[in-house]
Amino acid sequence: MPSLRASGILLHPTSFPSPFGIGDLGTNAYQLIDFLRESCQQYWQVLPLGPTGFGNSPYMCYSAMAGNPLLISPEKLKEEGLLTDTDFANLPNFPEDRVDYDLVIKAKIPLLETACANFKSNATPEQQQALAEFCQSKAYWLDDYALFMALKEHQKNASWHHWEPGLAKRQPQANEAVKLQLVGELYYHKFLQYEFFRQWSELKQYANEAGIHIIGDIPIYVAHDSADVWANPDIFCLDEETGEAALMAGVPPDYFSATGQLWGNPVYDWEELEKQDFHWWIKRFEAMLDYVDIIRIDHFRGFEAYWAIPQGEETAINGEWIQAPGDKLFASIKNKLGKLPVLAEDLGLITPEVEALRERFEFPGMKVLHFAFGSDPANPFLPFNLPRNCVIYTGTHDNDTTVGWFEQISDYERYNLLMYMGCMSPDGIHWDLIRLALTSVANQTIIPLQDIFGLDSPARMNFPGKPEGNWEWRYQQHMFTPEISEKLRNLTRLCGRAPE
Repeated sequence: MPSLRASGILLHPTSFPSPFGIGDLGTNAYQLIDFLRESCQQYWQVLPLGPTGFGNSPYMCYSAMAGNPLLISPEKLKEEGLLTDTDFANLPNFPEDRVDYDLVIKAKIPLLETACANFKSNATPEQQQALAEFCQSKAYWLDDYALFMALKEHQKNASWHHWEPGLAKRQPQANEAVKLQLVGELYYHKFLQYEFFRQWSELKQYANEAGIHIIGDIPIYVAHDSADVWANPDIFCLDEETGEAALMAGVPPDYFSATGQLWGNPVYDWEELEKQDFHWWIKRFEAMLDYVDIIRIDHFRGFEAYWAIPQGEETAINGEWIQAPGDKLFASIKNKLGKLPVLAEDLGLITPEVEALRERFEFPGMKVLHFAFGSDPANPFLPFNLPRNCVIYTGTHDNDTTVGWFEQISDYERYNLLMYMGCMSPDGIHWDLIRLALTSVANQTIIPLQDIFGLDSPARMNFPGKPEGNWEWRYQQHMFTPEISEKLRNLTRLCGRAPE
């Protein structure tokens, strides 16, 4: 990651305003870029952009390399001549401040199906050639993904390990037979990926031309019910008979949870990956660099050692730490792709070995101000303890908003915070923490958009452990005011983070 002193905003595209119930890659995405440029910001950080499954979590996607079709802009499809105003005539009344995913899917999937049918019937030779070239260039993941999604629909959305054995185990005869049966479905899913990447590439180009770099997110693990695991079972720890995860990912019990966290994803068979010279991981990074400028690696500590929980356990208590070959992995990736523009999410239980791995490859780590005031002066999140090679946040997508956080912290934390700041400004606690972050020595500062707006707990993006209601927050366009842009621009310049 570049060492320049700069700042930016954390916002997932689903949070954009949109007449289609969910943020997309249309007009409001471009307006965000304009706001960032006018406010002297140089980064836009997003969550994983993949197609989400149950729970709508961007960290549990059907593919580590595909894009989420729900982010495709119907208005952009209309500009291409693939949809008309008539297609938008009977849209439901969507909530303005959150995503109702069930309602969005019900309304938006028919639009995407119509656009696909119109493309198939009316595409120009140039458009057909562009689709063919896209499919060829992305075949290393696209073919498996399209077949996986077509089969999921054919199998009434059952997880792949519950499919009939020939399909679950990808027997060539069964695969070839079903490909002939699902020709239309395969075309549809490839078309959606073509449109997603076409729209995303245009947006990224607009951002880069405005001096904005996009930070994308790689979760260390992939969902068990995904094209990645189905197509590459040899690199995951799976039960050979049932296809279920033989060893599951998670984190051990700690101060926050007596039973730890059981995520359920299958962990990697690192020995097999190493035999393959980490080919799958190299392709994953390669795919990611196709559409972002900088990669944030979620749960970086798992590349040094990971908590593995045996099949059948209902909590994370009975897991064990197993060493991972992170040094060999990143050396191999560097050898193939060059020096990586990486940000390491190194929050949680971090050992000297994890820090050494991160420092060996010069990856900046993360610091969060919400964690800074609950202990003593040695707290590594306090601004005066920060190294320059790090990225400081007020909070992340897993934290409450700063306003909500301040309302709920202990008296001890509140006392420490107020003593540290000296006093609260009339602008509100959110601007106080934004100011602390921007004035710190950290090379980069990232602020969740909710904090720029001064929103409280209902605007929180995710509450780990809460089964419903996550990933839904959306802002409204009127929240972007010239006053907010001017305040952020002036403070960014004062703190030496504006572009030259």
